[in-house]
Amino acid sequence: MNGARILLVVSGGIAAYKAAALASTLVQKGAIVDVILTADAERFIAPLTFAALTARPVYCSLWDAPERIPHIRLVREAELAIVVPATANILAKLRTGIADDLATTALLAARIPILLAPAMNAAMYENATTSENIAALQARGYEIVEPESGFLAEREHGVGRLASEERLLEAIQNVRARRRSLVGKRVLVTAGPSQEPFDPVRFIGNASTGATGIALADEAARRGANVTLLLGPTLLPPPHGVRTERFATAQELLELALRESRECDLTIAAAAVADWRPSEISAEKRKKSDETLHVDLERTPDVLAAIVAAGGSRCVVGFAAETNDHELHARDKMERKKLDAIVLNDVSGGAGFGLQENRLLLLLRSGERVDLGRANKRALAGRLLDALEPLLKGNP
Repeated sequence: MNGARILLVVSGGIAAYKAAALASTLVQKGAIVDVILTADAERFIAPLTFAALTARPVYCSLWDAPERIPHIRLVREAELAIVVPATANILAKLRTGIADDLATTALLAARIPILLAPAMNAAMYENATTSENIAALQARGYEIVEPESGFLAEREHGVGRLASEERLLEAIQNVRARRRSLVGKRVLVTAGPSQEPFDPVRFIGNASTGATGIALADEAARRGANVTLLLGPTLLPPPHGVRTERFATAQELLELALRESRECDLTIAAAAVADWRPSEISAEKRKKSDETLHVDLERTPDVLAAIVAAGGSRCVVGFAAETNDHELHARDKMERKKLDAIVLNDVSGGAGFGLQENRLLLLLRSGERVDLGRANKRALAGRLLDALEPLLKGNP
């Protein structure tokens, strides 16, 4: 853990004293630890304790060193954050987006992995509201280090005791290992819709926003990969620091994909490419009339099949947006196009496109199926890459 940058957020529970022991162990292992204490945490343990253990300033307020904007700087300098203990109060705040102090403001601004280690009385932990809050946070990509059963501060026994230091350290190590898991790998991601012009102002397209592909490119880059994103017309911004090439039509995507997929370790084709395009494109806007208009359509180039045929990418993963007979159609597409895996997305009733959450199923050529569950698209991107990384193990 030598050189690791960790942000430790301590909220107001009796287990706050265990956060000091964790900080000490992390420092002894070579980590650089910054600490944020909530106002309630200061009632249990003094900032001086953490300052002495970490040999660094401890932050308790948005107004500590305001010229350095600590709620932004701290999360950008850290590679992960861990909340120890995560009280019922801070869990509720994080779920609802309340940012009324330095801790919650920093966590809301974080684009790094966040570990939450709940600790509270068993009655509070088992309360339906707390359970719903934890489930919602997990769906958004927060990682939970489940509490243990044991002796509680109220002289009771039950679930709610802070996870052991060994489990907390293991969780931190697992996150750090995952963040380095794609170092040295080249990853290509296609995302967003294509727009096939009919005239200068009209086109054939679909409702894709590119959110899933953007999240995948961002997550792959966070894991250390050299990522190229081919992004279609969308209002969503590309991830910071990821090399992005823009396309509008399937033909433009084809040309970019054949060039960029050379010597790639992994290509994830998440773009929603239109299957047809007008055979003729009017140079001028077609005027509306009372007559019925007939338009001849032709097939667009099969970008995914062309990537596989070119052989430049060692592992190619497609997406299948299906409305019926989902797995049958997805497996057929995987076999026809000779893909290594395919991600099934049920879009019946408009699900998937433009929504914050989605549900995905990964089908592997080996016959294995991995249910990635329902979550927001950032969390699903992490789960998908976790499932795909074993396919890359044999790649140089």
